[in-house]
Amino acid sequence: MQPNKNRKQRQLRIEMPKDPASYANAVMISNTSSNSEIIFDFMQIMPNDPRARVQNRIVMTPTHAKMFLNALKQNLDRFEAKYGEIELPKGPPTLADQLFGGVATPDADGNIHADDESDDDDDE
Repeated sequence: MQPNKNRKQRQLRIEMPKDPASYANAVMISNTSSNSEIIFDFMQIMPNDPRARVQNRIVMTPTHAKMFLNALKQNLDRFEAKYGEIELPKGPPTLADQLFGGVATPDADGNIHADDESDDDDDE
C-alpha cells in the first residue's frame, strides 16, 4: 500500500529537559500483572556500594517497547557499521545477568522485588 502523498507530515518539536542527562549501567525490566505495560527501571550501580539506585523509570505498552527495541537495534547496527562490532564479555556470569538481572513482576501493591538467589551450597 502506497502512503498518501497528499497527506501532510506532522512536524514534532522535541523539547529537551533542563535537567542533566542520567547515567545508567543497569536496567531491571518487569511487566505489570495485567501484562499491559512493560517497566524499565534504569539504575546506577557504583563500585563498593551494595545498592542500585533507580535513576529513571520508563513505562511503555508492549507495542511501544517492541518499537523501541527495533529502533535501538537499527541504531546499534548503524553504530557497529561505522565503528566496528561491539564485543560482549565472554564467560559466566553473562553481561545480561550482570547488568539486567532477572525479570521481576510487581506484587499486589505494585512493589517490585528482584528475584532472590539462594546462597546455599548444593556441593556439600
